[in-house]
This record gives sequence, C-alpha cells and structure tokens, in this order.
Amino acid sequence: MEEIIENIFNMGMRTIFMGTPQFAVPILESLLDSPYRVLAVYTQPDKSVGRKQRLASSPVKSLAVEHEIPVIQPNTLKSVEEVEELASFEPELVIVAAFGRILPLEVLSLPKFGCLNVHPSLLPRHRGPSPIADAILCGDQVTGVTIMLMDAGMDSGAILAQRKIGISVMDTTGSLTSKLAQAGAELLIETLPQWLGGKLEPQPQNEAQVTYSKLITKEDGKIDWHLSAVEIWQRIRAFNPWPGCYTGWEGKRLKIHRATPLGDVAKGELGKVITLQKQVPVEVGVVTGEGILGLCQVQLEGKREMPVAEFVRGQRDFIGSILG
Repeated sequence: MEEIIENIFNMGMRTIFMGTPQFAVPILESLLDSPYRVLAVYTQPDKSVGRKQRLASSPVKSLAVEHEIPVIQPNTLKSVEEVEELASFEPELVIVAAFGRILPLEVLSLPKFGCLNVHPSLLPRHRGPSPIADAILCGDQVTGVTIMLMDAGMDSGAILAQRKIGISVMDTTGSLTSKLAQAGAELLIETLPQWLGGKLEPQPQNEAQVTYSKLITKEDGKIDWHLSAVEIWQRIRAFNPWPGCYTGWEGKRLKIHRATPLGDVAKGELGKVITLQKQVPVEVGVVTGEGILGLCQVQLEGKREMPVAEFVRGQRDFIGSILG
C-alpha cells in the first residue's frame, strides 16, 4: 500500500532532466520508465564532429527526441531569459547527470525538492569534470556513484546516497562509465521516494577528503615514456575511448589500445621496442621510466586495430625502434 501511495504522489512530480553524454542516458531512461513526469530535457548545444564538421546531437537529446520530450539547449543558464524559461515549467524537481554546467543559485532555488545530481564518483573524491578517468589514473580499486543535493559549488553539495563499484584491471573509462551509469540509474530511482518523502537527511561532504579531477584534452593522450609502465597503463585505460593513447613511430601516430605493465627491469633507451621472453603472456614490450610496458593491441595511423603480434609480422623493423 505504501508503494502505491508513493507512486500516486510521484506521478504528479513535475521533473526537469539535465544531462548530455552517454553516461546520462540510462539515468534519463530510468526516469522515463518511472512514475515521474519529465516535462523537458536540458542538454548542451549540438557540436560539430568529424572531418566534415557536421552538427551532432548529444546522446541525451537523441533519447529525448525519440520520446517526444521538449529539448532545451542553452549556452548557459545564467541569463534572465533562460531562468524564466526554466521557471515557466514550474519544476518541483530537477535531476542532473553530467550536464556540463554549474547551475546558478537562481536555478537551484526553483524546484521545491531541489536539484539532485548523479555524480560518477564517491564524493568528496574526484570532484570535477573527469571523475571516471581520474579514478583509473589514480589507481583506485573502488569507485561509485553519489546522489547529491546540489549547491553553488562544483560537486560540493550534501550527499543523499552512494553506491560502490569495483574497478577491475580490465576496466577502461568506457566500460566503467557503462557500469556507473547503470548503478546511478538504479540508485536514483531507489533514493527519490525516500528524499521526496522526507526520509533522508543530507550529509555534508568531508572537505578534508576532497580531490579534484582535471579536464582531459587531446594532448593528454600522448605517451611520455619517462613515466612508469604502471602509470602509462593507467593512462591507456583512462583515456579509452577518448582521447586515446598514442606515440610516434616512423613519422606516423601509433595508438596503443591495450597494454599491460610488467615488473621486468627495463634495459635500453626509453621508448625502445623489445622482444620479451616466451613465458611472458605478451611478446613485445617498450622500455619505460620504470619497468616494461607489454603491448597487446595497437593501431597504426590509417590502419585498423590489431594484436601486436600481427602488427609485428607486417612491420619487421618495429622491434628495436624507438617510439616517441
């Protein structure tokens, strides 16, 4: 009976969703499959992509259009006109998931039940724009999702709920994003009835435990062979699928899609490609600042991705060369 009463209450909940990338899609889907009434979706403006610079919609916009939900794409939410447009929906609840904008106080104060953010880390760790990649870069074994009551700061609001997710040695930002998005969608639907029913007390974040992730750029993908094999391995996983990790070979860009750090003592010039012992599960490695990085999957500029053994058979002069 209590669940039926909650569903009747939630059906009248005037909700706005704000999100942009693929991470936000399962979260929006969970709302669309629930009793909550999504009045409109806010997402970032279409962007030019590819060589032909064609305009592309965000994954969230594509889902909203498919469900015939009004889509708003503001450049900011700071102007009087934009705030008035949002206010015209008379939202009681705003759900945010990787929207890519800090909401001003005028927006935060609009909904009766506040603005809730689904953040892909265990706050206060990994605030900022790249929390999933940052967890891999830092060598974390566990991460998670946080449902947070937003304030005017960057990911600094009080915590309503959290769920932990383990990070496997095979996880990339791509695979971990999918896991966290699903966990976030489930946790949100579990948390909302408790929050709306006044059963949750927001818990302030511990400011002494705060860490920040930085905005990742294309240039971050270039491999510095002075780093240790473990650090480079973490970067290869963290920057997959974007921007990808790459190095130079014979004037072309060589992407390294998958690799593994080896404990062997590195001998030779930094970036030198060497043959490994037969008992090692990979056949080719690269000398790094500390240890050897075993190569598994590579892709030469203009070619397809392939196992390194296949690549070496077609590029006999690869062994012994210097990458950089």
